[in-house]
Amino acid sequence: MTWNGEELDFDAYLARLGHTGETKPDLHTLRALHRAHVAAIPFENLEMMLGRPVPLDLAALQDKMVRRRRGGYCYEQNLLFAAALERIGFDVIGLGARVRAGASTTRAVTHMLLKVEADGEEWHCDVGFGADGLLEPIRLRDGVEARQGDWRYRIDREGDEGPLVLRTWRSDGWFDLYAYTLERRLPVDYVVMNHYTSTHPRSSFIRQPVVQKAAPEARRRLVGDQLSVTHPDGSVVQQSVPVGELAGFLARKFGIELDADDSAELIRVHYAGA
Repeated sequence: MTWNGEELDFDAYLARLGHTGETKPDLHTLRALHRAHVAAIPFENLEMMLGRPVPLDLAALQDKMVRRRRGGYCYEQNLLFAAALERIGFDVIGLGARVRAGASTTRAVTHMLLKVEADGEEWHCDVGFGADGLLEPIRLRDGVEARQGDWRYRIDREGDEGPLVLRTWRSDGWFDLYAYTLERRLPVDYVVMNHYTSTHPRSSFIRQPVVQKAAPEARRRLVGDQLSVTHPDGSVVQQSVPVGELAGFLARKFGIELDADDSAELIRVHYAGA
């Protein structure tokens, strides 16, 4: 199996998501699991801030996100999701994307997403893009548009043979999230991408804590010590998080419970100098 689905503690994964329904390789199951995963497991880079490696083997992913109920970033989240889908019987293919999100230059391929076949169609799945990410799968087709909660998304192809672009609607129009092709990526490709993203001095993920969560009614982002909550009407509420309240804040707002040692170390490496 490409994604080692046979090694997954499937019952523990479903319990982490709070999913109690049937699990069959159909669109109903795919949508339900995608929504449940996004709701249960936040996007976060805290291991990098704590100076630790980010292993991508399934045992490590299960230990972190299932047993310890932590979050993860794109490779961790989508590799775990791929293993679960493969275990159910879905045909899952890994893809790679160039994140745009307001960038003025072309970025490297550093984001992971999935192509999944269900009910005779191909679906774009991604449980690891953070606050702006999809809540559920979107049909993988040029020009398709979908409403998920109060958010809107669409996929457009650039030119006749250009990449596909995932976009989300904002108050000032369609906003590019990332561009991708249908070139198949293997797990080893994500190991290389992960090494760059989690260790390179120019990677944005090693500079400050980033914790995010997508929800039907709001997009929550903690970057450094600043929380922003964006609503579908374009309004944004911001607040600063005092150093001493960080651990409790992560638990209340994102469901991330750090032990005392990790909380102290996170404050030491970033917040003490803020």
